[in-house]
Amino acid sequence: MTSHVRPRKRSLLVPLLTGALLAAFLTVAPAGAAEAPTEGATAAVTDPIPEKPTTSGLGLEVKEFAQLPKSEPLPGPVEDDRLVRYNRINYLSQFPDGSGRLAVADQNGTLYSLNKDGSGQHPYLDLYKEFSSAFYASRGLGTGFGYVAFDPDFRHNGRFYTVHTEKPELTDKKPDFEQPSPSGFLGIVTEWTADDPSASTFSGTHREILRIGFNGQVHGVQQIDFNPTAKPGDEDYGLLYIAVGDGGKGSTTGDPQNRAIPHGKLLRIDPRGDNSANGEYGIPPTNPFVGEPGTLGEIYAIGMRDPHRFSWDPRSHRMFLSHVGEHAIESVYEVKAGDNYGWSEREGAFVFDKKATDPCAKILPLPADDAKNGYTYPVAAYDHDPPADWDCKSDVGRGISGGYVYRGHELRGLQGKYLFGDIVDGRLLYTDTDDMRRAKPGAEQRLARTYSLMVYDATSGKRVSMQELAGDKRVDLRFGQDADGELYLLSKANGKIWKVTGTRRFASCDTHGTTLTNVMGAENWAPITPSKWQFTNGQAIMTEPGVSRPGPRRPFEYAVLTAGPAFRNVRIDAQVRIDTPVDVDNRDVILVFGHESDTKFGYAHLSQDNTIYPHNGIFTVDDADRLRVEDQWDGATGAPPAISDAAWHDVTVVRCGETGETAVYVDGSRYPLMTAVSARPGDGRIGFGSFDNVGRLRDLKVSGSAASRQGPMSSDTIAGQ
Repeated sequence: MTSHVRPRKRSLLVPLLTGALLAAFLTVAPAGAAEAPTEGATAAVTDPIPEKPTTSGLGLEVKEFAQLPKSEPLPGPVEDDRLVRYNRINYLSQFPDGSGRLAVADQNGTLYSLNKDGSGQHPYLDLYKEFSSAFYASRGLGTGFGYVAFDPDFRHNGRFYTVHTEKPELTDKKPDFEQPSPSGFLGIVTEWTADDPSASTFSGTHREILRIGFNGQVHGVQQIDFNPTAKPGDEDYGLLYIAVGDGGKGSTTGDPQNRAIPHGKLLRIDPRGDNSANGEYGIPPTNPFVGEPGTLGEIYAIGMRDPHRFSWDPRSHRMFLSHVGEHAIESVYEVKAGDNYGWSEREGAFVFDKKATDPCAKILPLPADDAKNGYTYPVAAYDHDPPADWDCKSDVGRGISGGYVYRGHELRGLQGKYLFGDIVDGRLLYTDTDDMRRAKPGAEQRLARTYSLMVYDATSGKRVSMQELAGDKRVDLRFGQDADGELYLLSKANGKIWKVTGTRRFASCDTHGTTLTNVMGAENWAPITPSKWQFTNGQAIMTEPGVSRPGPRRPFEYAVLTAGPAFRNVRIDAQVRIDTPVDVDNRDVILVFGHESDTKFGYAHLSQDNTIYPHNGIFTVDDADRLRVEDQWDGATGAPPAISDAAWHDVTVVRCGETGETAVYVDGSRYPLMTAVSARPGDGRIGFGSFDNVGRLRDLKVSGSAASRQGPMSSDTIAGQ
């Protein structure tokens, strides 16, 4: 997956939002003819999706389910180091025979069968042995045994279908379709018929139904599958969808827009029919382009680079497809017959300028008359956010891995959410299907909000990352699903499968026990510099800016609440205001927690600036300069600015001493603005202050478990004067 986007400082990108980005979401019409980008002085879009995924505060609890055997790409030698993984497990599904057993495909050649509890794993079918004379998995991330799809009536007819790759020079079989100057590999769809569908190991026959030649080493035949929401008698029942990539050279060949070949298309065929050119499958008469001159009847939708995964919502029956981008954008499309997703004239909802001489200037805003082209644009997307020193040529390391709309029964908070992630870094994301809406004619197309998910090890209870679970920065993430709609995560890095067993809210510790209210009198506070403070009318007011003090770098001025106990788990609810004029860039206030001493505490920094290290984050001071610990900081920007005006704002800080989890919420949002996991600070008191600004606090309520008490606590309320 080649991934590119041009680096720019955020401060230079924000003005593009109102111009280029709004133009990018113009209304689109039904599919029509493609148009090359218009030459002109249009400025490149350097940050196509400025908004980062929203932190959901929701985590998936995962438990190791199975460890698949180690394997190697065959026949070797390996021509791409990215193929050297523990194995290349690529997909998990369920044998549709009522047994509960699971099927796992390893791209290195083996289809495994597992019991429904993950035990009893053994080879069901070895494609390398079946096709060893030409089988090829030594170069290209998608080569080898790619996918398996079971006929919906498998339990009775024993039929299933696979995709594998072969090297052209090792076979005398001619492809049914090929790109000009083929020099890459062949993608083959095979039908298998088991003598006994309930047998633990395959025995039976097979026949080839489709062979496609590619001119590159990547983006071949990706997923194949049947629509699981279709029932007997439905028009879609028993029809096989085939996602075909552009061969890796679609940005220069234009093949994804060429309807005479299958490359860069989603196909739909009847594997039991015979009216195709090779007579091995049928072309459904309801396909959208049947009968059009110069167009393959097999085509269901066009204009794709690397259509990686697709799935259907069991409830709404809507089909979603994840699309790996070229330069900047990872997309999710809602698929309908006849769609044109625009590649390689478009990437996501932007013009892709194939002729650009500047490698950093390939993404352009849509033209004002874009509706005439008839492209369909994503319902959800995220961009690559490359490092500041990126050269716009190398692989950033981003690639979407599509998943499923969750309709199971075990994962609270995920109903109706489409779960997906990033292949490389293993990030887990979701969107709400209610927000994933295609634009109606005459309406503006908008992206659904994307949310990030956390991961918890169900055994240890600790928050982890997929990189930690996989033991590698390159996770090679894939999703799986069983017949009950429950989810699994797969990694090629260590060949493991995890089952998602539950969900957990971040920083959800018990903060009951002691409650502090009406504590805004001066006698309840200990300021660093008392002369800079007033405590009046229920407010703590910092009237003068603080100044730097000897010792580690830390907030200049703050006051500690002395009423009540030191807390272990604590929730702070308050309203805060920054009184420094809004034209000052570095305006801030802080909420202190875990205060043990003037050089040992934590604080949430609330600022209108999120582009420098000291601002708008969660920090700890531990006898050393303040350390930034929250998840949202990526080295260049943090969470969206917490306060950018002179108004009062509701703020909640939750600190869980047992787990080290801290969450900051602003203005009643159900989603935390900032999150962090840090063992420091320890138990302590709360406070309010700033670095070198002025501000105020009111409506303070503090609740939590006192650090000095042991065991269950009674509920106390402490009210000051």
